[in-house]
Amino acid sequence: MKKLVAEFIGTLWLVLGGCGSAVLAAGFPELGIGFVGVSLAFGLTVVTMAYAIGHISGCHLNPAVSIGLWMGGRFDAKDLPGYIVAQVLGGIVGAGILYLIVSGKADFTGVGGFAANGFGEHSPGGFNMTAALITEIVMTFIFLFVILGTTHSKAPKYLAGLAIGLCLTLIHLISIPVTNTSVNPARSTSQAIFAEGGWAMGQLWLFWVAPIVGAIIAGLVYKNLSPETND
Repeated sequence: MKKLVAEFIGTLWLVLGGCGSAVLAAGFPELGIGFVGVSLAFGLTVVTMAYAIGHISGCHLNPAVSIGLWMGGRFDAKDLPGYIVAQVLGGIVGAGILYLIVSGKADFTGVGGFAANGFGEHSPGGFNMTAALITEIVMTFIFLFVILGTTHSKAPKYLAGLAIGLCLTLIHLISIPVTNTSVNPARSTSQAIFAEGGWAMGQLWLFWVAPIVGAIIAGLVYKNLSPETND
């Protein structure tokens, strides 16, 4: 239960910190943080939580990460359902808190896209479904590859959280224009629920399928590259 609570809080922070920066600060007149600021915000949520809860739950914060670690032989299958539920619920609560904040603005008329992930007309850069699918698979593959590598027993200790957070920052710098960057089904689900128009729920399938496929491939590849037991 302690692990699940940690995953709940961690994913809440990822959504509130990352998506919150996109919704509240990215487009602020003159002082907006833009794509670079949003990318850093997502990376910083992972860095801060890696050192806060990594020793409790492993700091997955993402169903694709849990699945990829399982495929890589680092996580027990029996723990997958609990972790995934905790992550999705944490993300939804984080999005709910963000909604309450956004709706408190004096001229509030709606949340719009609410930093939801999308393709086609809902892609920031107008990229189609194929481009979105390739992007999410490849970016999640790299994310899990870095996670598996930096947390290996033979890797330098204490630097994993920083490397993983920086990797997520780079992933966002590359892929925000394509899909608004998911690589995380919990993050996608939380925003899709609150986004206006219903389109985000209709496209949500891609942001579950692609990250999980990328994570599974990464788990299999890294397990074969590094077959020795991870202590």
